[in-house]
Amino acid sequence: MTADDGIALGIIGGSGLYDMPGLVDRQEHHIETPFGAPSAPIITGVLEGRRVAFLARHGIGHHLTPTEVNYRANIYALKKLGVERVVGINACGSLREDYAPGEIVIPDQLFDFTRQRRSTFFGEGLVAHIGVADPFCPHLASLTGEAVRQAGGTVHIGGTFIIIEGPRFSTKAESNTYRAWGMSIIGMTAAPEAFLAREAELCYAVMAHVTDYDVWHVSESPVTVEMVIQILNRNTQLAQEAIRLLVKTLPEERPCQCGSALANALITHPSVIPPHTRQALDLLVGKYLKN
Repeated sequence: MTADDGIALGIIGGSGLYDMPGLVDRQEHHIETPFGAPSAPIITGVLEGRRVAFLARHGIGHHLTPTEVNYRANIYALKKLGVERVVGINACGSLREDYAPGEIVIPDQLFDFTRQRRSTFFGEGLVAHIGVADPFCPHLASLTGEAVRQAGGTVHIGGTFIIIEGPRFSTKAESNTYRAWGMSIIGMTAAPEAFLAREAELCYAVMAHVTDYDVWHVSESPVTVEMVIQILNRNTQLAQEAIRLLVKTLPEERPCQCGSALANALITHPSVIPPHTRQALDLLVGKYLKN
């Protein structure tokens, strides 16, 4: 595959991962979307002979809180560039004794406990009910987990990722409640990112880096920013190597159902969709509204 072919993978870098070293033929893209500007310019380049796209979730210099991130613009911009697969790099706290700091979790479930975010592209005259029983692409998640393992990381496959509003960390009462609910890890950004990716018919998986035990662990210090950054700095090279290995293993065709997620989700009759909404969402639904 050459640098002129399509983008094999989109990477959304979270706390601690703000760039992808090793990219050649780098290009910077300022993408306009109906939902405003993405968090940062999207950087494309060639990695292991395949083109990839990198987006800093929190902006250049990490100036956006988890709530301030324009998730809709980020996902829309990646879709507009032609990205079909996305891996989100996330920091997370562990809610389980056996998921230790420094290790990686590839979650298979998501619990959205946020309150202030726009979590759908739809509305304003066009209704869709997307299926997210399994919110992460199982095929991409499996390949991501194997790439982390090959890169030398300790990886856990599966677990429920609870997403809180932030930017503050949890109280002990909250942390213990999430543990009682059966949650595995806790973070602030995978929702609504995963749901928007599904609406955009993108494959989406998360590489969650455990940085701490939140605040529930009686023999460990409560989470701090310093603690998070220390672990992330240690894991940055691991994440970059895992991405490099993942890019090499991605097949040309997607064997999952993510690319047709909207096929049976649209419920609004095409004749009543307002022109401005139809135009704004044409990138997502145009192929289903030919008539």
